Amino acid sequence: MNTEDKLKEAALHYHRKPQPGKIAVVPTKPHRTQADLSLAYSPGVAAPSRAITEDPASVYEYTGKGNLVAVISNGTAVLGLGNIGPLAAKPVMEGKSMLFKTFAGIDAFDIEVAERDPEAFVRTVRAIAPTFGGINLEDIKAPECFEIEERLRRELDIPVMHDDQHGTAIITSAALINGAKIAGKELARLRVVVNGAGAAAIACARLFLALGVRREHMVLCDSQGVVAAHREDLNPLKREFATTRRIASLAEALRGADVFLGVSKADVLTPEMLRSMAPNPIVMALANPDPEIAYDMATVSRPDLIFATGRSDYPNQVNNVLGFPYIFRGALDVRASEINDTMKLAAAHAIAALTREPVPESVLRDYNLEKLEFGRGYLIPKPTDPRLLTTVATAVARAAIESGVARRPIIDWEAYAGELRERMK
Repeated sequence: MNTEDKLKEAALHYHRKPQPGKIAVVPTKPHRTQADLSLAYSPGVAAPSRAITEDPASVYEYTGKGNLVAVISNGTAVLGLGNIGPLAAKPVMEGKSMLFKTFAGIDAFDIEVAERDPEAFVRTVRAIAPTFGGINLEDIKAPECFEIEERLRRELDIPVMHDDQHGTAIITSAALINGAKIAGKELARLRVVVNGAGAAAIACARLFLALGVRREHMVLCDSQGVVAAHREDLNPLKREFATTRRIASLAEALRGADVFLGVSKADVLTPEMLRSMAPNPIVMALANPDPEIAYDMATVSRPDLIFATGRSDYPNQVNNVLGFPYIFRGALDVRASEINDTMKLAAAHAIAALTREPVPESVLRDYNLEKLEFGRGYLIPKPTDPRLLTTVATAVARAAIESGVARRPIIDWEAYAGELRERMK
């Protein structure tokens, strides 16, 4: 049996035994005696219901809404599997729900919606939104995902985030911040090429601009080549990034470029293209499972390379789990009405800054390492770093308060950090 078959067999067994699935509902209150049950349901439950009727905001005091996120998908763009539908998407959404709980103590329900029409999808999510403190949209194909997220952000008063877009954008932004430091380059001077024009690519490009990358220094490429202003086949999202430079191919775009971000497909970046880039090039080849250029080929081609992939078996994995649990944690804890760009940038800067601090012994043990220091081989934190919770959640909560979208201020930040650590014991 080869390695791939062994992994498949192990994964199927993992999901099937000892009981199917990866998440379950667990009571949080006593429920063994008659007195317990009279408080949990009838007649005692009428008291909080009446209180919420009088003051709707008290729902956060008497129910689990404030610590509950919906992980919602229609299964139209699941990982590298494509449009596999809502049923086949369920294992992935259950996994995301498990990560919310494991890394940030957030309860999450996976909800798979059999609806591809954006209007009907929005209507469905809007109808069930009172249950939740936040909405994590997942694995919805472009361009519908843009319309769906924008509508829900506008129409709901709870945090809504499409993680395929913004989770990837936040982690790549953290890597870009640190990559620029290692390369000794200013963000405003970076010449950036983004290969791919889907949800993640557009979100990354937008957040790079918010970080300080200049629009005239950015080139977007799709399957037809450079997204250029003279092309007549561009949708509004691509036209937002259309360049006026007279270039047509990825190879042309990469000459002298400082940064390559690949959210596309395997083997589109050649050693020749890599060698044509500026000194100390920052390359994030995120196609999964096979990146835009193989790790060994890339590092041999450019010894001065600063390289990241989406894979866990190479250094510098761009992994959304570095962001989404803690972003929602901070947003929920201040009862933010949305997750805005200020909060996303705060998360990216917090993740980047954490990498530059000494690495805990627990992380070294997790990865069987004797030493790990900020540099080309350590561009962003490892997913098991316990400091991510307090660092990122606190940064996001502060940004929510400072940007005016928080409805529950935090006064004592040291106490808040202690509460976060206590929550995960």
